[in-house]
Amino acid sequence: MVIAAAVLLSSCAGLSREKAGLSPVIPENTAELPPETPELPESFGYIMGNGIVEPEKLAAFLLQVNDQADRDFVLSLADYYLEEAVAEGVNHDVAFVQMCLETGFLRYGGLVTPDMNNFCGLGAIGPGEPGLIFPDPRTGVRAHIQHLQAYASVEPLKQELVDPRYRYVKRGSAPSIHGLTGTWAADREYDVKLARILRNLYEFYEHLTKADNYGILSIVPLLEAAL
Repeated sequence: MVIAAAVLLSSCAGLSREKAGLSPVIPENTAELPPETPELPESFGYIMGNGIVEPEKLAAFLLQVNDQADRDFVLSLADYYLEEAVAEGVNHDVAFVQMCLETGFLRYGGLVTPDMNNFCGLGAIGPGEPGLIFPDPRTGVRAHIQHLQAYASVEPLKQELVDPRYRYVKRGSAPSIHGLTGTWAADREYDVKLARILRNLYEFYEHLTKADNYGILSIVPLLEAAL
C-alpha cells in the first residue's frame, strides 16, 4: 500500500530523484507536518543488530529514487534482505542501503550487471574480473549478508556459506560502516556515502510513518484501484 502511494505521488508530481544523496521526496500534503531531523536509531551505522524499516518501505525508498525499477522485484529483494539479515544477526537497513549504493539504486552501469545477482560488487575488481555471479537473487543477497557478517563479527555463520570471498575477510575488523572505507571499497568517502543514504532512508521512513499516523495516505486504496 505504501509503495503505491509513494511511487504514484512522486511520479505524478514529476519528482523522480536522480542522485542517491538527495533528500527523499515527500508528498505535498505532508506540509502540515513539522520538519525535523529524523530520529536515528542508537545503532546507527553498526552492521550487526536489528534494522527498523519494513520491506515495503525499503522498496518505496528505492523506487522513489529509481522509478524505472521493477516494483515486484524490488519488494521481493527487500524481503530477501530482511530475512537473510535476520538469520545472521545483520542490520538489514545497513545492508539494503549498501546495496543501493553499490548498484546505483539498481541502475547499475559499472562492472556488475543485473543478471549477475551480485548486489554488493563482490569480486568486482576490473574489466577482466567484473564480479561474482550468483544463481538467483536470494543467493546473491545471502552472499552480501555473509560478507558483511564476516567484517562485523567473529561468530560462525548460521546458514550454509555461499560467499566465495568470505575466507578473505579479517573477521570482526569493521563493526560499523566506517570500517568499510579502505577495506570493502577503496573510495575514501565510502562510509560518508553510506551514512548519507542511511540517514535519508530514516528520514523517508519517518515521514511515511507520520503520514500514516495523520491519515495522509488514506487515499491509497483509490490510487491502487487506478493502477
